[in-house]
Amino acid sequence: MNRICQVVGRLMWFMALPLAMPLSLAQAAAVGEVLNTPAMLVPQATSSVLLDLTRAGKRLVAVGERGIVLLSDDNGASWRQVAVPVSVSLTAVQFVNASTGWAVGHGGAVLATRDGGEHWGVQLDGLRAAQLELAAAREQLPAANDQDAAAARVQTAERYVGEGADKPFLALQFVDDQHGAIVGAYGLAFHTDDGGTTWHSIMGQIDNPMGAHLSAIAQQGEHWFLAGEQGYLARSDDAGKSFTQLESPYAGSFFTLQLRDDGTLLVAGLKGNAFSSRDLGESFQPAPVSMPVSFSDAIRTDDGQLLLVNQTGALFRTNSQPGALLQPYGKPLGKPVSSVVQAADGSLVLAGFTGLTRLSPSIVTASE
Repeated sequence: MNRICQVVGRLMWFMALPLAMPLSLAQAAAVGEVLNTPAMLVPQATSSVLLDLTRAGKRLVAVGERGIVLLSDDNGASWRQVAVPVSVSLTAVQFVNASTGWAVGHGGAVLATRDGGEHWGVQLDGLRAAQLELAAAREQLPAANDQDAAAARVQTAERYVGEGADKPFLALQFVDDQHGAIVGAYGLAFHTDDGGTTWHSIMGQIDNPMGAHLSAIAQQGEHWFLAGEQGYLARSDDAGKSFTQLESPYAGSFFTLQLRDDGTLLVAGLKGNAFSSRDLGESFQPAPVSMPVSFSDAIRTDDGQLLLVNQTGALFRTNSQPGALLQPYGKPLGKPVSSVVQAADGSLVLAGFTGLTRLSPSIVTASE
């Protein structure tokens, strides 16, 4: 995973990563150091590489490179940086209410907050995650129907422990302040039923024989979905306890997936490829756009539709008709964007390589 701190967001991480290339001992030691080093306060933090955005009630939260976490209480007009106990890049963040949230990132870092992002604590790191997967793999081995596959899982987990905290988490999904899941590179997947006090590996319950990197996770009711590299898609019908791989409409990598209020599933990724499904992923229809630029994020807006952003900062949204036809939304920003969020006042805030950009409600309304 050479130059991992130089990649921009989940998309850039996938495009730059040489598969199955573990860190050297020196690089692993460096990751260990930043996992134990608080993030530095940066004078121009709003211009830093920022990778994900979310809402915590009316507050906005941005996370990014070197452990930067920013908060805004005026719909993205101004921001302030808060103290964070790690300085690894943070790739994803989610809040379930105005107070409780989590952020995940490089080095297998999982952070949690109970006060709206003012203070953060470490719940998990990559070494501990590898140890949890090894324990789960060994526990499964004696009763496994496929002993060869179970033994291979143990060997892989032993290698992960030996490699240390060198694998990032890339996405998370919590349904409330107790129940959630995190996923990442090499098929890493863990869940918690107690707000992150304890974590359990679910890698053995996911149909992912090649250990595909998992870049996105979404949920609606009992149905959960995963998306990742090489067209990987999977669905859970038991509230995320187990996942079965779906037949994919595309062999390239997916970087985002989201569900519309009416249950329409949208997955999107490399070179502007996007597909929708109205039957829980049993079949997919293309959702074509005229711009062959990779999608990086998708959100559900306050009106229940979906909004996507690509790496040029171009926005697309679904219409109110059945399916998920994508229509251009406003003018492209002309710069790399990794995430988008809708603020409480209806404005849009975008994060990326050059920091944060805010589109006021009047601009958003005028572009419709």
